[in-house]
Amino acid sequence: MADGPFSTSTPCTPPTPEEDGLARLRLIRSRRVGPTTFWRLIEDHGSAAAALDALPEVARAAWVEGYTPCPPEVARAEIAAARLIGARMVMRGMPGYPAALHDLPDAPPLFWTLGDPTLLTRPMVALVGARNASSLGLRMAHKMAADLRAAGFVVVSGLARGIDTAAHEAALPGATLAVQAGGLDVIYPRENADLARRIAETGCRLSEQPMGLEPQARHFPVRNRLISGLSQAVVVVEAAARSGSLITARTALDQGRDVLAVPGHPFDARAGGCNMLIRDGATLVRGAEDVIEALAPRPGSAPALLPAPAPGDMPAADPVPPPRAEGRSLREIAALHRQILDRLGPSPLAEDQLIRDLALPAADVAPELLALELEGRLQRQPGGLLSRLN
Repeated sequence: MADGPFSTSTPCTPPTPEEDGLARLRLIRSRRVGPTTFWRLIEDHGSAAAALDALPEVARAAWVEGYTPCPPEVARAEIAAARLIGARMVMRGMPGYPAALHDLPDAPPLFWTLGDPTLLTRPMVALVGARNASSLGLRMAHKMAADLRAAGFVVVSGLARGIDTAAHEAALPGATLAVQAGGLDVIYPRENADLARRIAETGCRLSEQPMGLEPQARHFPVRNRLISGLSQAVVVVEAAARSGSLITARTALDQGRDVLAVPGHPFDARAGGCNMLIRDGATLVRGAEDVIEALAPRPGSAPALLPAPAPGDMPAADPVPPPRAEGRSLREIAALHRQILDRLGPSPLAEDQLIRDLALPAADVAPELLALELEGRLQRQPGGLLSRLN
């Protein structure tokens, strides 16, 4: 007999969209399952429900004993918390899922949105930069965001202090998307609570994290890959030589996005990162006109987007996973992760030395280093150094 809207289907009955949504939420919320592992499990087992059944054995193969997937009641509680604030779940394959994210190897299986979902169907440009921005940097971000809004772009940023705040403010009403590092119902920093409320009213907020999650340092690189992945281009307005904005720029390059930077005075440390990016090949921009001109030669570069879902709709998600690395099973990947972590400790080790120690091609190791970084198990440090976190 059915037990609520997310009851388990019989073997002869295909799962309903709601049941599939619950299974996918349980799978991505299970311990040690990030987006990349999620899609590998879907490819290996065919569905989220089958992957959940297989997870304990997969964990045992990776030397993890006593593993249990995320319980159904935990996923149901997250769904109930989302409904309380009016958030909507968007799964990959649903109408409204951004095509720009669709083919990323670590595409989010699902995320929560609050606000106007049609913004996800429009062309986007990310503006990122320093939290302790200068007055000139804030003015530049405000002017550029306002001009991009007038030109029909949605301005994407991370709801942080400084450049992010100026960009969101200038793109309101109706043309800004805030990607949050924590749960959609957790505003960070606290001083942006009113801004977050206004974005939810006329713009859109997005997070792939569970409700109630307080953001930790490891969540920001995960958030940053969505900021760049959603956007046709990432514009760094002001950033120090060692900053999160440069991580976003690096991720954007890996995703095939354009990276643009506003130059600054050589004596201003807050401009050091931008000047480095320009030196290394980023496009120099002086305003929104330069951004639009940089994007104009490729009018077809922004992929077509699916229409937004009607309120309350939860159509079946696309079961086909995004591209993944060829030739390695989950067991082999788990073994490689163990080799990498065994060679790392709290003292930093050069990445090229690690690759030499593993005696493997760099192309095989680099994606797994990224996966471990996103899982919060290793940390990148300046100078190409790596250290183990846990």
